[in-house]
Amino acid sequence: MSAVLSKKDIRILLEQKPPLVEGYLDLEQQLQPNGFDLTLRDIAMFQNAGQMGADNSERRLPDLAPLAFGVDGFIDLIPGSYLITYNEIVHLPNTIMALGRPRSSLLRCAVSIGTAVWDAGYNGRSQSLMVVYNEHGFRVQKNARMMQLVFFRLTSETEGYAGAYQNENTGK
Repeated sequence: MSAVLSKKDIRILLEQKPPLVEGYLDLEQQLQPNGFDLTLRDIAMFQNAGQMGADNSERRLPDLAPLAFGVDGFIDLIPGSYLITYNEIVHLPNTIMALGRPRSSLLRCAVSIGTAVWDAGYNGRSQSLMVVYNEHGFRVQKNARMMQLVFFRLTSETEGYAGAYQNENTGK
């Protein structure tokens, strides 16, 4: 049976090897009734155009320029698009997939996060698109909780993700 994982289910999977999520900063703050909050590690600006073709051989990712947080840990962003990287590394078994949603406080600041599907079997430190729509910009602190991952148990086990982003940003 397919179902959204509860806080209790997530906590159990956090104790397995490998854990569902590792590298989290504060379990009690990040573990939610229906998901797990991911926190901000890095922000980068896009430097040029990307490209998507009919197959992966035609995929070209844009160059990135990392942005630095101030001595107070904050960064002031102008309206625009940014690539953000999370602190946490996610390890999805072949029976669980996830969807990410921005925290509601971001939406109330006119900031959104775009994500793709976290396929069953994916392992890595993910990245997402953050768009600052607020014409006055947005101020954010390193390690802020940005997005909630919601986990779904699949109706049956799958072979698991084996794409280009497997083990991304983990040093593996």
